[in-house]
Amino acid sequence: MDSITEIYIFTFATIMYYWFHQSFYMAKAFPFIGGWLADRLLGDPEGWPHPVVGFGKVISLGEKTLNKGNDRAVKGGVMALILVAGTYLLCERILALAGYFHPIVASILSGIGVFYCLAGKTLVKEVKAVFEAVDRSTEEGRKQVGRIVGRDTSRLSPQEIRAAALETLAENLSDGVIAPMFWFALLGLPGMMTYKMVNTLDSMIGYKNERYLEFGQIAARLDDLANYIPARLTAWLMLAVSGNLNKTDFVKRFGPAHASPNSGYPESALAAILNCRFGGTHDYFGKPVEKPYIGTNERTFTTEDMLIAIKTNSNAELAMGLIVCLISIIIH
Repeated sequence: MDSITEIYIFTFATIMYYWFHQSFYMAKAFPFIGGWLADRLLGDPEGWPHPVVGFGKVISLGEKTLNKGNDRAVKGGVMALILVAGTYLLCERILALAGYFHPIVASILSGIGVFYCLAGKTLVKEVKAVFEAVDRSTEEGRKQVGRIVGRDTSRLSPQEIRAAALETLAENLSDGVIAPMFWFALLGLPGMMTYKMVNTLDSMIGYKNERYLEFGQIAARLDDLANYIPARLTAWLMLAVSGNLNKTDFVKRFGPAHASPNSGYPESALAAILNCRFGGTHDYFGKPVEKPYIGTNERTFTTEDMLIAIKTNSNAELAMGLIVCLISIIIH
């Protein structure tokens, strides 16, 4: 058991003690802590049912049905808005019904939802696996990194494989951890689950290619809006927990340069921390896509870089989790 997990357990035990003395004030924080700790201990166990899989099936069915003929942008936008609003309302109603039977039932369901919405441990596990695989062989590294990136990995060099894993680690700290926590703090589990629907929509139909350019443009814009604050918050947390707040100008310089209005911020924060360079041209769906460079120091990536990045991610997650706990206690 690593030291970060020990801190989570200590935090959970402390809040459990406080729960029995101030249960009213912990009504929202307790399920969050329970779900968060479950993610830290279990990750995403293979074979378990997952709401995001359900989201994906619904989106896929809608896309196959509607992404044809005229007015694709309108049809895609209506589908996205219905799914987003429907997710919030359905989750809110389920929790309300559960609370009608007993508040503890609602708390348990909320904790399970938080567990499914966070991806901190799985993200770290996958990035470690990429570095271990590429150390064995380039081909193994290509296959392993293909599990977590959307780009074509068939011709990536070992350097590009490691860079792709680190970029994904930074970007998905925002998408998979900080942003869901942020929306939980604002809107509880319904907000957190709705964010996952927005993010899933973008990951499936938010591409700028011939098939999805029109149909997925509203979904992509919704994702940009949902991640606007969390992405910048992620970058600030990364710099803060690594003792690099003096490098905020670096993030301000390179963050907006990314093709995405949000992804560049956590990536530039990690580039500042590691003093390296990300970005460049990569193939997506058989076509080269040029991405601006983030950072200026082109150097070889090592296992030490991966360890520093993972420590930064874990500490940023811990900091955000504690912030959400405090907010949940204050705004009960």
